[in-house]
Amino acid sequence: MYIKSKKLALSLALCFVSVLTLSTPVLSQAGEVETGSIAASKAADQKAALAKKARDRQKAAEEKAAAEGKKTPEATEAPKTEEKAETN
Repeated sequence: MYIKSKKLALSLALCFVSVLTLSTPVLSQAGEVETGSIAASKAADQKAALAKKARDRQKAAEEKAAAEGKKTPEATEAPKTEEKAETN
């Protein structure tokens, strides 16, 4: 009787492992499958996010250029020298 229960347990364990092995790829792939509308929606969201990021970068670059443009004339101005009045 002990041998029969051991064989039964072994066969059940073998069936359990084979079921897990065969069903795991199916379960993991099922999460990756999307309908066309969901995938298109996600792609549109990503595209919009990238476009917004590009606009933000461009705006920041323009602001930086404007700020540097204001600083440049002050920095490149020659220092004013006072003229001494010559008395003869």
